[in-house]
Amino acid sequence: MSVEPALSRTERKKAELRREILDAAFEAFAEQGYHATGIAEIAARLGIGHGTFYRYFANKRDIVEHVVTATMDRIIGALTAENAPGAVDTLAGYREQSRRIADTLGEIITHDPRVPRMLIVEAPGIDPQMADRILDFLDLAVELNAAYLAHGVERGYLRPDLDVVNTARAINGMILAAAIDGIRRPEPEHQRRLSAAIMAVMFDGVAS
Repeated sequence: MSVEPALSRTERKKAELRREILDAAFEAFAEQGYHATGIAEIAARLGIGHGTFYRYFANKRDIVEHVVTATMDRIIGALTAENAPGAVDTLAGYREQSRRIADTLGEIITHDPRVPRMLIVEAPGIDPQMADRILDFLDLAVELNAAYLAHGVERGYLRPDLDVVNTARAINGMILAAAIDGIRRPEPEHQRRLSAAIMAVMFDGVAS
């Protein structure tokens, strides 16, 4: 078993400043928009010079790649271990798993409303390449959700004639709507009730 070498004090300071630059850029992009934010604005928030910024990132487009990647990684991270598609084998287990995922995604939104604003509002308008990356991420979300549904069909706790791909799209549409709602209304209690409503539609439908 290899042991990672300890970072020197200088390396730790560099890593910390890099994180601070990312966070300041995230804040500026969310508040002012990507196109309205300049390198000078990001540097001024930290009290550093342009030269210091360019030692860590090539340009503004480079930093937004890191911001979007980190945001996507946080969301994908909610779908691992006990929340992986094949981790449960009963409807009760799937309900509980879905609740855990909903709680985790809700925490991401309520803890940091910049997340949905960045992914949904700002990033798609940066350039065609970034727009395609966001659309690819949404397609990946459909594939992941379809995997949960397909596993349920295979195990017999979801109906055998379920259209897993389009059902996944419908569920993800509700989740995306909740994320958009979270931009304006990130309050935890509001998001909890919205999540509960989505879960009720998923599992119980709207019939009396």
